[in-house]
Amino acid sequence: MSDGASRPARVIGLTGNIACGKSTVLAMLRELGATTIDADELVHRALDPDGQGYAPVAAEWGEAVLSPTGEIDRSLLGQVVFSDPEQLARLEAIIHPIVEREVDALMSEARGVLVLDAIKLFESGLARRCDEVWVVACSEDRQLERLKRRNNLSTEDALMRIRAQSRQEEKVARADVVISNDGAIGDTREQVLAAWFRSGAER
Repeated sequence: MSDGASRPARVIGLTGNIACGKSTVLAMLRELGATTIDADELVHRALDPDGQGYAPVAAEWGEAVLSPTGEIDRSLLGQVVFSDPEQLARLEAIIHPIVEREVDALMSEARGVLVLDAIKLFESGLARRCDEVWVVACSEDRQLERLKRRNNLSTEDALMRIRAQSRQEEKVARADVVISNDGAIGDTREQVLAAWFRSGAER
């Protein structure tokens, strides 16, 4: 992706741990005119019955992750992999290469400012495709509150998912821009606008 003719003028990587508000910031960047790629959505597509990840995942975990209609139940899959780092690593070894190929194809068609949104931006190596990385962060208390409400999880299950991910502090330490999403949405929007214009992304 080093050829400037085959990639966007600028690529912003967007990441942050679960329930920190990454999707909110992505929507704001889309409103500002950025083209966006949602890697998490690409993961969902890969797990669809006609997706490239369906057969290997179904073969690996079988009925433990399948719905009565034979589709991969992402809730069941999450229960399996988020409780066991080795199984999570096995899933990522299947899914990450599929997502990377899709990202490369989409990037080759994009122009202007592109935002690549991926919860595993650093872990998957996708950060290497970005000119700068923005990390959305919040306190664990706020993260826990949002995740329990959004996914209808118990405190124990929510904490298991939060702690299955790399530490938020590690992402923040590697960020070019940190968006704090603990306060009101207006505060978050102000930070996004400031970072957008400071980076020259509007040009």
